[in-house]
Amino acid sequence: MRAYVDVTGKNEDEAISKALSQLGMERDDVSVEVLERAKSGFLGIGSCPAKVRVYYGEEEEPQPKPEPVQKPEPKPVQRPEPKPVQRPEPKPVQRPEEKTEKPIESERRPEKKQPRREPQPKPEEEVQKEPPAPVQALGDEVDDEKAQAIKKFLSGLLEQMDSVAEVKVYLPEKGRYKVILEGQGLGALIGRRGETLDAIQQLTSYAVNRTGVRVRVQLDAENYRAKREQSLYHLAHKVAAKVVRYRRSFTLEPMNAYERHVIHTALQDFEGVVTHSTGVDPNRRVVVSLDREKK
Repeated sequence: MRAYVDVTGKNEDEAISKALSQLGMERDDVSVEVLERAKSGFLGIGSCPAKVRVYYGEEEEPQPKPEPVQKPEPKPVQRPEPKPVQRPEPKPVQRPEEKTEKPIESERRPEKKQPRREPQPKPEEEVQKEPPAPVQALGDEVDDEKAQAIKKFLSGLLEQMDSVAEVKVYLPEKGRYKVILEGQGLGALIGRRGETLDAIQQLTSYAVNRTGVRVRVQLDAENYRAKREQSLYHLAHKVAAKVVRYRRSFTLEPMNAYERHVIHTALQDFEGVVTHSTGVDPNRRVVVSLDREKK
């Protein structure tokens, strides 16, 4: 029969030695289970001895459990399938044929064709037709003192800007020099809405007019000025037509002095409208309004 004793000691080895001496057995004759390990504590405070449980004697062999007896599974009882009952089909009942009368077609009267009305032309609004923008002939190139000063200044400036362009100077009218820059990839010289081109034109004008008679310098590249003038000319006539139609004023986007001059010139002969500028540069705008004196 298996038995055990519980013994304590300073540590596990001392507790096991006490148990062996108490039982008078060797270490191989017993099995040990440590219940509590020894704790030294701090300065003797909180110390705890070790406690072991020593088993001795022969172990009882466990009796084999009887195997469960398997009962034979009952065989399923096969029941005979019920035969389907055949019912006699009902005889069709013959009903007396109903006399159906054909619907009387309603007499349709022929539709009268209404005469097709042709759209009458609306009276045309009295809007002046937009004439083409005036094109000024430049004539031959000039090589006078002012033209030479313009070419010299622009050649040096373009060299500093790493831009290659040929400078051509014309004199369409007295006191006004038209300068054309010809070359490829001159978009950087034009800038957004011609801002860079305007700046170069202003610098050229300052350089040329430092001495001598003052003249006007107009700079163009890749035919930008002509395209811009054409666009402004069409815009002016389009807005003037709206002023006449809706009988109210329209204010255009901010423009520089030259572009405002193009708008004023384009509408100076347009009947029924007048123009004036408002605001301060660089946000000065052109206002197109109805001419109240001519109703």
